[in-house]
Amino acid sequence: MSRNRIEDNLIQGHPLTNQRRLLLELLHNTDGHIDAKELSRCTSTKDETISPAMLYRILNLFKELGLVNEMRLGKIRCFSDIKQTSEHQHLVCKGCGKVMEIQNPHPQKLVKAVRREHCFRVAKAELYLESFCPECEKDGEYSMTNEYKIRYITDILRR
Repeated sequence: MSRNRIEDNLIQGHPLTNQRRLLLELLHNTDGHIDAKELSRCTSTKDETISPAMLYRILNLFKELGLVNEMRLGKIRCFSDIKQTSEHQHLVCKGCGKVMEIQNPHPQKLVKAVRREHCFRVAKAELYLESFCPECEKDGEYSMTNEYKIRYITDILRR
């Protein structure tokens, strides 16, 4: 993680408040991704002055400064992580919300092919796959796919 001028209590010209320092430390020490709700739970036990609104303002500042990468994984959960140098993709469980990082060369190959074939310089490419993790499938917490639901309803209506 780039900690520009932290020794002067500044981050790229912005004061490094206790709240900002705490969030930087939590993000830096998190293995993988953390959503804003979980980050809020972690901060509230260490510093009760950090409200959800303050948390989002700080995360937005970190995003503007290039310290944090924010992405939507799935429909609901918004994750922030310290920018990583290695390309990776995400598997998101629709049951429990667990996020797993994977590395696969195919997305990068696609970006290179798009550039070569269409003269299009891709500035950002994100890939995440949604499904149910083995634990949720085992526990029966997965739901029917839309295609299956349509067939199921059609079968019921035909009876």
